[in-house]
Amino acid sequence: MSKPDNTVKDALALGPENWADGEDPLARRRGGRIGAPVSRLDGPLKVRGKAPFAAEFPVEGMAYAALVFSTIAKGRIATLDTAAAEAAPGVVLVMTYRNAPRMRPMQQFDSSEKAGGADTLPIMQDEHVYWNGQPIALVLAETQEQADHAASLVRVTYEPGHAVTSFAEAKANGTDTGDFHGPLHLEIGDAEEALRAAAVSVDVTYRTPPHNHNAIEPHATTLAWHGDELVVHDATQLVTHTAWTLAHIFGVDESQVHVTSPFVGGGFGGKLVAQHQVLGAAAARLAGRPVRIALPREGVYRLIGGRARTEQRVAIGASEEGRFTALIHTGTSATTRHSAWPEPFMLAAHSHYAAETFLLDLQTAYVDMVANGSMRAPGGAVGVYALECTVDEVAAKLGMDPVELRIRNEPATGPTDGRPFSSRHVVEAWRTGAERFGWAGRNPAPGAVRDGEWLVGMGCAAASHPYVRMPGGAARITLTDKGLARVEVAAHDMGMGTETAQTQVAAERLGLEPGQVSFRYGDSALPGLVPAAGSQQSASIGAAVVAAQHALVAELLKLVSDDSPLAGLEADEIGAVNGGLAKLDEPERYESYASILAGAGRDEVSVEASGPPPLEMMNWSMHSFGAMFCEVRVNAVTGETRVSRFLGSIDCGRVLNPKTAGSQLRGGIVMGLGLALMEETQFDERRGRILNASLAEYHVPVHLDVPEIDLIWTDLPDPHAPAGARGIGELGITGAGAAVANAIFNATGKRVRDLPLTPDKLL
Repeated sequence: MSKPDNTVKDALALGPENWADGEDPLARRRGGRIGAPVSRLDGPLKVRGKAPFAAEFPVEGMAYAALVFSTIAKGRIATLDTAAAEAAPGVVLVMTYRNAPRMRPMQQFDSSEKAGGADTLPIMQDEHVYWNGQPIALVLAETQEQADHAASLVRVTYEPGHAVTSFAEAKANGTDTGDFHGPLHLEIGDAEEALRAAAVSVDVTYRTPPHNHNAIEPHATTLAWHGDELVVHDATQLVTHTAWTLAHIFGVDESQVHVTSPFVGGGFGGKLVAQHQVLGAAAARLAGRPVRIALPREGVYRLIGGRARTEQRVAIGASEEGRFTALIHTGTSATTRHSAWPEPFMLAAHSHYAAETFLLDLQTAYVDMVANGSMRAPGGAVGVYALECTVDEVAAKLGMDPVELRIRNEPATGPTDGRPFSSRHVVEAWRTGAERFGWAGRNPAPGAVRDGEWLVGMGCAAASHPYVRMPGGAARITLTDKGLARVEVAAHDMGMGTETAQTQVAAERLGLEPGQVSFRYGDSALPGLVPAAGSQQSASIGAAVVAAQHALVAELLKLVSDDSPLAGLEADEIGAVNGGLAKLDEPERYESYASILAGAGRDEVSVEASGPPPLEMMNWSMHSFGAMFCEVRVNAVTGETRVSRFLGSIDCGRVLNPKTAGSQLRGGIVMGLGLALMEETQFDERRGRILNASLAEYHVPVHLDVPEIDLIWTDLPDPHAPAGARGIGELGITGAGAAVANAIFNATGKRVRDLPLTPDKLL
């Protein structure tokens, strides 16, 4: 038996409830596996082009799919002529509502435990059309080019019905109280009366346009039926939900659908189960061939819904000292009846600031369009923009520094529910961020700083995103007699570095080196129900790994021999260290994993366990926070805006890997720059059609639009989160847009309340 490291005086306590301030007590002594800036483990595969994405799985005998999209917003198909398409070279099948298999509608994501659908409509089951861009035919051919050509030969005429494609008409038709995990209405006191009585008040309307998903990898699926079993290689952020949803649609058992998704080129809420996966599976069943269906960029716009249009009223009343007496955040979001997923823009107002009274409300107006869905930081991206710009307007009226106004209204507990914060160090983030950014050198007078024809300004905004840990997280740990461990969870990596960070976490938990741990994910055959949604994977996986490690220790203690140093000990007396187990208060009582398994004559031991219910979310107010600082230069002649500096000062609990975390946060901030300056889905309200369905016309930030983005962290573990870490995937985009807008106001004196802040609005 090998000896323990004598410098280790205590070993890993088994649960986060035993960690001081959420910290693993051995992390400092084992070289800091958690917190080390480890490069992505999948990086070499990706740069060599060896990482297989959904449209790259080779399958013998595969046919290629192309879709035909409707050109009316509502009505029915009158005539449908597919003869020319069927006669085209290489065509295997033309599928329409006339010959498509009978299929159940999808269940919308989050409507039940495993539902993953983007909408609830019948899929190619009848002649009815529900939005401009709905798939009305699918062509299968021997090559993609042949399929695309044949799809262009399908001829269709329509009987249009009355479509509500105007936001104004949708609002005039009446609205409903929005629902996002519960009704979105809250009143505390009489906020309207407090606003009227306030010494200083601002009451303004902000409008944000719809936004479309533009992940670097368009949506794609490669699939094949083997009898009643379906194998799917998909670009998805919820493998288990996808398997269940497809099984439900086709009337087979969930175990008969196997979904893999090892690499995804960005998801951001858009890669749920949409109609293309279902149509691909239906065509494969009908043709008896494996199928690849890969949406072109235009197809993503037609079929995959993004962020909904909003109209937001934000009103803040304040005392002469700057204390908020009223906070009102209300308004309307567009949505569809076949996917009621409004943009919950007022969620951040629950947690950002203390106020004496609140009125928060979201109304939904129904438009006939592609079903909008989740897009990075639902509600937060556009809601924080309106809220944080309004806070700056209050600061201007008061003649107060915007940073000091925010700190002055810092809440002691959850502002709308009174729950204690699990961990909140926003003031520290503001102070350290302001110092690093040089905020003290900001000239508060709008338009006062000029460099030639460039107006220079600085702005700030708060950022936040709620902590989420969904139930259903489970993990399997397999330990071999070589002292190696394999951790398996049906989780996802869409670019956030899940494999890398979770390998570090698991190594820390198991007392191994990261090179001794492998992490498997992206497969519906693995345990757990962990969608890549809500910035919750780290917490959900972490809780599951903690539970599985508990079970592993208990199982190993059953295998120790009578003469083992561990004999007679209970699991709660044991910790993992140096490739084995040791008694917490007697580290010399140690035995390696290899020794335990060898003594029991075992090659390996495997355990599976689920994380506990997320009770921390009920007992504590839990959020990740940030203080965003931005410097812009606005050309006085052309109105062009250039972001010259950006800093995010982040309070997200413990940082598991600053390299991958930094990448996540910078990516979110870049999306925030796009939200502020250029992104806009141009929706033709005459025909309900998206006009700019390409990256040539829908503008997103490119390298020259993005400065070097500086990041600093409080890096203070949250004692109530697994491994002390809260989510960061969606945090970066919140606050970034408002920081840009506030900097533009400081540079120009112009307050533009309708996104995006394009040059024509600044001239």
